[in-house]
Amino acid sequence: MIRLENLTKHYGPAHDPLVAVDNISLDLPTGEICVLLGPSGCGKTTTMKMINQLVRPTSGKVFIDGKDTSTVDPIELRRSIGYVIQQIGLFPNKTVEENICVVPDLLGWDRRKSRVRAQELLELVGLQPDLFLKRYPKELSGGQQQRVGVLRALAADPPVMLMDEPFGAIDPINREVIQEEFLKMQQSIRKTIIFVSHDLDEAVKMADKIAIFRSGKLEQFAAPDDLLARPANSFIEDFLGSDRALKRLRLISVRDAMETDFITVLASDSIEDAVRRMRASRSVAAFVLNADGAPQFVLGEQVADTRTGTVSDHAEPVKCTVPRTGDLRQAVSLMFAHDMPLLPCVDEDGRMAGVMSYRSIVHNLGHGEDA
Repeated sequence: MIRLENLTKHYGPAHDPLVAVDNISLDLPTGEICVLLGPSGCGKTTTMKMINQLVRPTSGKVFIDGKDTSTVDPIELRRSIGYVIQQIGLFPNKTVEENICVVPDLLGWDRRKSRVRAQELLELVGLQPDLFLKRYPKELSGGQQQRVGVLRALAADPPVMLMDEPFGAIDPINREVIQEEFLKMQQSIRKTIIFVSHDLDEAVKMADKIAIFRSGKLEQFAAPDDLLARPANSFIEDFLGSDRALKRLRLISVRDAMETDFITVLASDSIEDAVRRMRASRSVAAFVLNADGAPQFVLGEQVADTRTGTVSDHAEPVKCTVPRTGDLRQAVSLMFAHDMPLLPCVDEDGRMAGVMSYRSIVHNLGHGEDA
């Protein structure tokens, strides 16, 4: 756990100081990502740098796993904390392996142990060790350099990582890929991470907790969904934007939002019986499943006045499905793209598990919002 206790930083004369960080207190549980967010000059980077003593606090304490960091030698402290910056900072005269192994070398690891660690880390992000260990930074793309920068911070297996806008200099496509890779990696490594960002969408995607700063003060500290649903004040509300409800789409899973009460019919059923069942349940669609339980055809509202024939005469192929492991952003995108008022949701084996409707989306976005 990381605990900040009344953390304060002043610059300038004591009688008229510039207050960079003003009495910040928060607790971050072990294995979680906390994103520090706010406008430029709000104190988020200064706060992060006080954790590894790159900046000394004027007052207050930082505790890591219960230990007061002011009692630890600064060099020893920094070697025990992973650190990733936007500019990456790879040594141009060192190979990928040598860059990754900087801290293990400083800690006195033997060469074989360091090399094995570098290989393990490269494999973790999909870079083949045989191809990349002996390359130099200039031989890597920007995205590959950033991956190596993150791996260098992980090399000595530190319990805590500090990340200062680590993906800010990467193009949007690669940024999305690296963010996904990092979140997947975090599921297994479970580091405690302080992550500085200026990008609200990135914060919502990456964070277990978000701390929003203004003029050195902590305005709100909450989980992303709580933050978006219940902003603490007008500053937070303005900072999050008028579309904050839409930002919650990626935070709500299909599994949690889907309706499990849906209508299925057989291809051989009469259209009259199928329409009667749809009306009785007030459903806008009924689905025909294949032998494996996957949605194959859909019968829509266009058959409401049809009286003759069977379901197979009028049903249309299902255009798309959404996995129940996905989020509402995926579901909404598919529903709009394919004009589907009722989207089938499938389990990991492709079997129909529920449906997503506009009604369920509105209900879930509205749930928890302040009036």
